[in-house]
Amino acid sequence: MITVQDIQNQTIAELFEQYPFLPGFFEENTLQVNGQIDEKLIDYLKFLDDEEEVENRAIDKDQLLLSMTTYISQMLEFLGEDEEDGVHSITILPGTNKSGEAEQFGELKISKSEIVCIVGPTGSGKSRLLGDIEWVAQNDTPTSRTILVNEEMGDKKWRVSSGHKLVAQLSQNMNFVMDLTVYEFLELHAQSRLVEDVEGVIAKIIEEANKLAGEKFELTTPITSLSGGQSRALMIADTAILSKSPIILIDEIENAGIDRKKALDLLIGEEKIVLMATHDPMLALMGDKRIVIKNGGIHKVIVTSDEERKLLVDLERMDAVVQNMRTRLRNGEIIKKEDIGF
Repeated sequence: MITVQDIQNQTIAELFEQYPFLPGFFEENTLQVNGQIDEKLIDYLKFLDDEEEVENRAIDKDQLLLSMTTYISQMLEFLGEDEEDGVHSITILPGTNKSGEAEQFGELKISKSEIVCIVGPTGSGKSRLLGDIEWVAQNDTPTSRTILVNEEMGDKKWRVSSGHKLVAQLSQNMNFVMDLTVYEFLELHAQSRLVEDVEGVIAKIIEEANKLAGEKFELTTPITSLSGGQSRALMIADTAILSKSPIILIDEIENAGIDRKKALDLLIGEEKIVLMATHDPMLALMGDKRIVIKNGGIHKVIVTSDEERKLLVDLERMDAVVQNMRTRLRNGEIIKKEDIGF
């Protein structure tokens, strides 16, 4: 929580640099900076020592300072930039499956930059697990699970505050309906986050998105004309770089037509917790752990073994061959037996 002591001895210029949204507060309160940008805030507000000025504004210096700190704190909370409120880990405590049987694990802690895969048949309960995490379940959902945030009982803000959305979901189908270019779409999102260097962020997102997409696209491309793979690439890059949600759920990324490994590297590089529902053995073994869902409950939690990581090398080699074949077929080339390589 920002206090009056934190801000009153800083210059207005320093405060504007530290809190890019603060000029909005000054404008709303008709505070004209003019040539006083380099003055300390407490000195700038000396005009409120005048009783007539206080009467005209219906607020005194102490009240204004308190209002300003509240505004800063609320904006930081909305933007998810309060370090004390950051999510460093979540912990899943066991509940029950559809038959009321206890889940057979002690607890599962997932930290930033970890990838946890969720595997199991369709309809087995993968979405219910996500729902418990998103709701920060406190033994009050059908599974009776409990979710801890930073090893503590989840604060109610994770349930009710739009500024503290715990989970961002990337579904299989990405359909845009807005008549915007890629640039306009990214600009709107960046501005809503009060990003200072909007152009720099947009450039970074389009660069990362084009590393993932099978076919590159431009900032001038209408988002409604993007292919399914391009849409997913754009949203993964946008989520990794601009989203404040600490947990990302990706549903069946293997069907997205993008570079899956690069997508995961990007997300964990931005210190996200990645939960990935997948049927792809290569992706399942890329995770640090995998949660096996059965009959609506967590059947087991498996830590990826050294032997599995060695097998992953072979799977990646085979996948590279398949990806190469796909590219060549798209380009109209003829595939021969010797092209396979094994």
